Amino acid sequence: MRPFLSALPILLAPLALLAAAASAQTSAPLTIEQVMADPDWIGPPVERAWWSWDGQHVQYELKREGSLIRDTFEQALDGAAAARVGDQERSRLDSAKPGYDRQRQRMLFLRNGDVFLRNLRSGALTQITRTADAEVQPGFANDGGVIWRNGNDWYRWSAAGGTVQVANLKAEKDPAADPKPDALREQQLRTIATLAQDRAQREAAQKQSEAWRKADPSRAPAPLYLGDEVQIESSSLSPDGRWLLVVTRKKGADEGQAGKMPKYVTESGYEEFQEVRTRVGRNAPLAHTLWLVDVHAGSRRELKFDTLPGIADDPLAALRKAAGKDALKGNRDVRVENDSSNNAIAWSDDGSQVAVQIHAVDNKDRWIASVDLAGAKLQPHHRLTDAAWINWGFNEFGWLPDNRTLWLLSEQSGYSHLYTQQGSGKPRQRTSGKWEVSAPEPAADGRGFFFLCNRDRPGDYEVCLLDLDSDQIREVTALDGVEDFSLSPDGSRLLVRHSRSYLPPQLSVVDLDGSERTLTDTRSATFKSRTWIQPEIVQVPSKHGAGTIWGKYYGPKNPEAGKRYPVVMFVHGAGYLQNVHQRYPAYFREQMFHNLLVERGYIVLDLDYRASEGYGRDWRTAIYRQMGHPELEDYLDGLDWLVDNRQGDRDRVGIYGGSYGGFMTFMALFREPGVFKAGAALRPVVDWTQYNHEYTSNILNTPELDPEAFRKSSPIEYAGGLQGHLLIAHGMIDDNVFYKDSVVLAQKLIELHKDNWELASYPLERHGFSRADSWLDEYKRVLKIFETNLK
Repeated sequence: MRPFLSALPILLAPLALLAAAASAQTSAPLTIEQVMADPDWIGPPVERAWWSWDGQHVQYELKREGSLIRDTFEQALDGAAAARVGDQERSRLDSAKPGYDRQRQRMLFLRNGDVFLRNLRSGALTQITRTADAEVQPGFANDGGVIWRNGNDWYRWSAAGGTVQVANLKAEKDPAADPKPDALREQQLRTIATLAQDRAQREAAQKQSEAWRKADPSRAPAPLYLGDEVQIESSSLSPDGRWLLVVTRKKGADEGQAGKMPKYVTESGYEEFQEVRTRVGRNAPLAHTLWLVDVHAGSRRELKFDTLPGIADDPLAALRKAAGKDALKGNRDVRVENDSSNNAIAWSDDGSQVAVQIHAVDNKDRWIASVDLAGAKLQPHHRLTDAAWINWGFNEFGWLPDNRTLWLLSEQSGYSHLYTQQGSGKPRQRTSGKWEVSAPEPAADGRGFFFLCNRDRPGDYEVCLLDLDSDQIREVTALDGVEDFSLSPDGSRLLVRHSRSYLPPQLSVVDLDGSERTLTDTRSATFKSRTWIQPEIVQVPSKHGAGTIWGKYYGPKNPEAGKRYPVVMFVHGAGYLQNVHQRYPAYFREQMFHNLLVERGYIVLDLDYRASEGYGRDWRTAIYRQMGHPELEDYLDGLDWLVDNRQGDRDRVGIYGGSYGGFMTFMALFREPGVFKAGAALRPVVDWTQYNHEYTSNILNTPELDPEAFRKSSPIEYAGGLQGHLLIAHGMIDDNVFYKDSVVLAQKLIELHKDNWELASYPLERHGFSRADSWLDEYKRVLKIFETNLK
């Protein structure tokens, strides 16, 4: 244990006090109070984790019991106990997601918004910045120095020269620029010699000042003016400090009408209002412009998007015509962005190559292009097009250490796979199959790639290693539920964060030969002492042409012969989320609730319905323009499977879920009257015209352009079909799915004279509940509606 750490003799001392009661509670029936209690009783999951510089220790964060504070712990790989980093010693910490130089002799990282450089041979730590502002985008310069951005300005540091400003970007008019042509001005200068002479002297002085600035290395660079009609969104500096790529949008453009969300329970005692997002279609994300700036010359040129294949095509032309809208004129609007990593611009190590990721605002196309720096022109390398929408993930790209080979992820085969490409040649697919590559990281030697893979089953995630010379793939881990990983500083080992159904994320170190050392188990004795029901991973055959629907089944170990069991079906949220996997679920409370339901005589089925993540492009986009329809077919098939294979009682079926799961609960009860006797819709979407643009427009386009898709997909259109008993539960300060949705549906149900529903409101909860008493109240109601109507 290193001396700068404060030893913590017992990592989970407060939780250990529960151990004495563990054996008595092991066989006791679960209670709703325990299931919905503050999750501190389970033990804290390992949150962020990273290597220390020496590769012999790891550092990670754990939530402090009864607090919002995250403490940092350090643990040696030699088996020593973990120790909490003392408050006075935090300045020696390393950090997650560092960058390495090409020789992996130095490590660069951000901590508390400042830039730090670590020498990996000696361990010496150099703090490069110490500012109140947050520095971003640190990287190694090609001369061994360090570059970073602060606001719109770029800086460079070297051991010999210290810190200098490299570029000073301003979204302002250049005060020295020639004014716009004006006949009156020209008349004055022609006729009044003194005015002309004064102007000439000012221009000469300005030119001399600029010449002195360029000749004097002690001077800060001159501002780079982009004009006062744009707003700077982002920028990226080449490692040699010569070139800047700058992303702008039009200044003052209409961003749409924001909502006003009331807050009733407040510290002030008065009603308060929070400004919240706009609705879908009001307005679309603003288009970007891309500029190439020559830092040395102080010049800028716009990089036109005309070279992108298909940029002028309109994939929504038919819908536009049907809606009576004008035909698209010119190129589609685009944005320079990357949903996977927020890094839409990637430079090669030597600064000779740069690649840019560009998305159409309609999200039907994604391009990756390089930049001809001399000619100021985009050179397309890869186009991914989709009649539905481009995925939010699987958009990583970059350059291999040879500075010539571009790598990227693409779903063009139907599944996310890795490709490489050189020059103008066609991208070469390096992985293939009905499984997905995610979170790629080049190997330290540049000869391979590590990535997450689910080759054996859609929900079984391991770390795979691709050898680029042979295209051979092998699984490095055998943990079944890998969450994420990071390479050691020397590239010889992996720090793996992994989990299982009842094991919150923990840490192991895995050598490249597959040998593993487990470092943590932060679960409480009480939680570990219970015998939990291991969910059975099942495959439900689709009767609607979808193939296999993967699910988790919870049921009695020894079903009673001849008995028919009441059924509860769970619907996960997010739409594209995956829940049928071997990791610790985001729905860990619901998983315990399913244990409680089984103890009370139910069987439970949780499905990765169509649109869920992990199953490829076609599964994800099956809901395009028809949300709630393929998914409901999958649940009806799941019900048939339960009746035929698990003694399910078709006459006693309930369904519940939150967010997208709440939306699907509505669709089930409203569109299949009588099939579902009870349902609980938690924080549910009622009308997709009220949801955000970024998510909704991908799947349903916009209400003005595709009104039929919104009518077909919004539960409020089917509310008249309600027959079963319905619980609606919603946080009143939910700034994701607005509480307004549930209020509007309440009015609709009143108008329809429905009396078999209730609305539970939570004044201090947002979309994801954070208070144990709210969770308890909500799930007591969920349990009650099932107990009352399915038993």
